[in-house]
Amino acid sequence: MEKVLHMLNRVLNGVTAVSLAFMAILVFGNVVLRYLFNSGITWSEEMSRFLFVWMTFLGAVSALKDNEHLGIDMFVKKLSPRMKKAVFVLTNGIVLYVLWLVLDGSWKMTLINMDSMAPATGLPLACVYGIGIVMSICMAIIIAFNLYRVLFGKRSVEEFIRARESEEELLVSSQQQAVPEVAGK
Repeated sequence: MEKVLHMLNRVLNGVTAVSLAFMAILVFGNVVLRYLFNSGITWSEEMSRFLFVWMTFLGAVSALKDNEHLGIDMFVKKLSPRMKKAVFVLTNGIVLYVLWLVLDGSWKMTLINMDSMAPATGLPLACVYGIGIVMSICMAIIIAFNLYRVLFGKRSVEEFIRARESEEELLVSSQQQAVPEVAGK
């Protein structure tokens, strides 16, 4: 299972990196062509926009997988372990419901735009709206997996509810760790 997850992580990161690289090449190439040769690639702006949308949604999936989304845990830290678990389950249930709404809306928009073509690239607009389907399914799987691990004791709820420390807190903690080392010498 770990090998499959590792491979999927590499694929996700690879697709995101390729999207960014292709988008940068398209935009840079189009700027150079416009200023030097007074021409351009007609479909580069539209394709860059589509790649940016896909890259953003895939980045959100990657951030969720690594528990990198912004969060405020000031109140949750003060709760008992049992209440932390209850709040974790409740909030993730709400997120699953929102993902269901995104999936439903994306599915409807994809079907509506199946026959609509983008003007410059000629791609079906369903390709753009389809990322909502991919994102919501991937995020729902990640959240369901995290809920399973917390509810059945595979992982501690503390691992999932922690928020990243601010730079100031990191600086203060590193200075506090450095002071005993200097005092001990």
